[in-house]
Amino acid sequence: MNPSSLRAPLLCLGLLALAACGGKDRNAQPAPPPPQVGVVTVAPTNQPLSKDLVGRLSPYRSADVRARVAGVLVKRVYAEGSDVKKGQLLFQIDPAPLKAALDASLANLAQARASYTNAKVAADRVRELAPKGYVSRSDLDNALAAERTAAASVQQAQANVQTARINLGYASVRSPIDGRAGKQQVTEGALVGQGDATLLTTVDQIDPLYVNFSLSTAELDQMRRSQADGSVTLAATDKATVEVALPDGSRYDHPGTVDFSDTTVNPATGSVDLRATVPNPDHVLLPGMYVTLKARLGEQHKVFLVPQPALQRDTVGAYVMVVGKDGKVARKDVTADQAIGSNWLVTDGLAANDKVIVSGLQKVKDGAPATAEPWTPGPSGSASASSQSAARGK
Repeated sequence: MNPSSLRAPLLCLGLLALAACGGKDRNAQPAPPPPQVGVVTVAPTNQPLSKDLVGRLSPYRSADVRARVAGVLVKRVYAEGSDVKKGQLLFQIDPAPLKAALDASLANLAQARASYTNAKVAADRVRELAPKGYVSRSDLDNALAAERTAAASVQQAQANVQTARINLGYASVRSPIDGRAGKQQVTEGALVGQGDATLLTTVDQIDPLYVNFSLSTAELDQMRRSQADGSVTLAATDKATVEVALPDGSRYDHPGTVDFSDTTVNPATGSVDLRATVPNPDHVLLPGMYVTLKARLGEQHKVFLVPQPALQRDTVGAYVMVVGKDGKVARKDVTADQAIGSNWLVTDGLAANDKVIVSGLQKVKDGAPATAEPWTPGPSGSASASSQSAARGK
């Protein structure tokens, strides 16, 4: 066969192969660029150690007003539920029998003094005659004994008068403290103080108020261990503060101060009881109310504030996505149990200068590359600079 005749078909086949390869290169899609994400570079900071708790208000002082003498209750002088002052008259018990008892005691005192005067005159006379031998030694002893007995009777009568005066004073029942007087417990005309001190009403001092709350032993143990490793500084009892939230959710204007921490665990609840004093000048708070409160118990060191959109949760727990130095995305499991404003407080799992992804999380996956841009909250608090620039690019 002629070689020139074979060369022509081979040349055609080569041209077809080159054309096919060229067509394949023209149809291939280029690899997409790494997604752009908005990140914040976190830095360690100090934040107050606070706990969200539930407490119950109780009076600063509470005094039972009782009938201390037997008698008939004549009238109630105060208005129920009103504020009263210490020493203010609240109830009046019929004073007539008590005044009669005082008059009888005064009469007995007068009689005792008269008897003493007579005994003293007789004893003085015997004292003058005894040295001269006009009276016997026995008569002297009897006269002196009668004088001493009369003097003792005077003292007893004086004590009886004092007791009668005190009982007459108890007929006017007065408030032992400043506070708010409660409901009348006994009606007028009732016999009170017969055998026991009858409760008439209760006066509660409601400015300031106590708020009682508790912390579990697990929380206290965790705080002590954190203080031991230097990540937490606990405040002294008189330095820790509480902020009370009103029933409508608004913050109460006057913060309180923790003034008591029990030294034993309550066996019924397994927790430690604490108490704070809260000013109540306008009487907005009332004893018996349950309130939510934020107790500031110290300061946390080297913690991180992460915007809330950056934190995610799954069955494993809380985590964030970060862009590493190699430009690739990585997952970091974190501990975040408290929200502060628009941020989560992360106490474990992050390191200084970590670039935490806030926006564009739906476009990234663990191990894939990403382009990081600084993130700043927009007018709604959720838009970022990177997302805004991406939108403008479209």
